[in-house]
Amino acid sequence: MGYLGLVPSEYSTGESRVQGKITKTGNGHARRILVESAWSYRHPARMSHGLVVRNQDQPKAVREVAWRAQLRLCSRFRRLAARGLPQNKICVAIARELAAFVWDIARQVPATH
Repeated sequence: MGYLGLVPSEYSTGESRVQGKITKTGNGHARRILVESAWSYRHPARMSHGLVVRNQDQPKAVREVAWRAQLRLCSRFRRLAARGLPQNKICVAIARELAAFVWDIARQVPATH
């Protein structure tokens, strides 16, 4: 998440700790794709017919992580929206967690190349 610039900047001195905006370091294209993807988590978690067909050829571990991600990120979006946070901030927070799920899938599934 730090590589993608999806972590908050921090200004610390002594015992005071102040977090700022996201750092925006690293790969801007990947960050933008993740933030754009995070907008889809506004809607309830579900598997459309197209997703079911596309997921049939995926390993079971990938399908489980993807479904767990969808459930968690959709509910997190609703909770943050209920707190009254701006939707742009919510999407960046969701993108940060989405990066963690993508990393988990990449870690579990061996490369095929």
